[in-house]
Amino acid sequence: MHFPRLDVAEIKISPIHKGGSDRKFYRIRCSAEQALILVKYNLGREENRHYVPIANFLGEHGIRVPEIYFHDPDEGLIWLEDLGERDLYSYRQESWLVRRVFYESALDQIATLHALPESVCMEMKEHLPAEFNTELYLWEQNYFFKNCLGRYFKIDKTKLGSLNALPALKEIAERLASFPRVLVHRDFQSQNIIIRNGQAYLIDFQGMRPGLAEYDLASLLYDPYVDLAAAERAELIAYYRARQLENGIAIDGDFDLKLRLCAMQRLMQALGAYGFLGLVKGHKHFLNHVPAAVRSLHSIVANIDRQTELEKALSELTQQSV
Repeated sequence: MHFPRLDVAEIKISPIHKGGSDRKFYRIRCSAEQALILVKYNLGREENRHYVPIANFLGEHGIRVPEIYFHDPDEGLIWLEDLGERDLYSYRQESWLVRRVFYESALDQIATLHALPESVCMEMKEHLPAEFNTELYLWEQNYFFKNCLGRYFKIDKTKLGSLNALPALKEIAERLASFPRVLVHRDFQSQNIIIRNGQAYLIDFQGMRPGLAEYDLASLLYDPYVDLAAAERAELIAYYRARQLENGIAIDGDFDLKLRLCAMQRLMQALGAYGFLGLVKGHKHFLNHVPAAVRSLHSIVANIDRQTELEKALSELTQQSV
């Protein structure tokens, strides 16, 4: 009905099994040249309803995302452009010379998002979830303690409560919430970046909201799915900073501190998600990434002031995960 020009003689429908989303994805292939992605989403989840307006907004402002062909909000169906199967994660075994170009393309896209003026961002306010504030940062911390340290590592409740109540953690949440916000992707990691013809496209952006640019940067640079060397990470930070300056955004003296604190928050959120998706939702493959994420979190926390108790606990967990 909606795509009369497609050759429907031999339609092949293949489910796409990826991530921990409650949405269902299908590749609809009509011929070698004709393919679409069909998304079926849960009508009861408010975030899913905003995918299309956010996609259109991003596209209008020069950020590469899949083109929306048709949206049926009553049925919870979205027909969109098929960008192919190669995400940034799938290139993880390639040389840095190859991967660096793709990472820089991804940073070009996210820097463009971060540079959008507040007046433009206000257009999307009704379609966005709650901004990053103290409560959301504390929720990420609690998510980590409950689903990673509690469910996965089975740390006893007394010790868990003691760690969760550390005053320094609440202070970090409050400090991050005090900085000015920009629009952030919220889940800017290698599996949410599709590479097509050498260029990066963003997907899974329905969680976009006001937050700190460093949170997105930390999500990519400390991605547990991909092991970046320190030198590679440094190159990407320098590249991002240069792009921000080109966009007229000054990099203040808090940049390195904010990046460290955001990396801690992001890794806590990721580890909480791995525990929840792996042990509650039954997606066991997420548990494979716990050891790498714990090691990364430990290295970050070791360089944050007044985190001795958490650093010690993570050190013990790192030894268990070897």
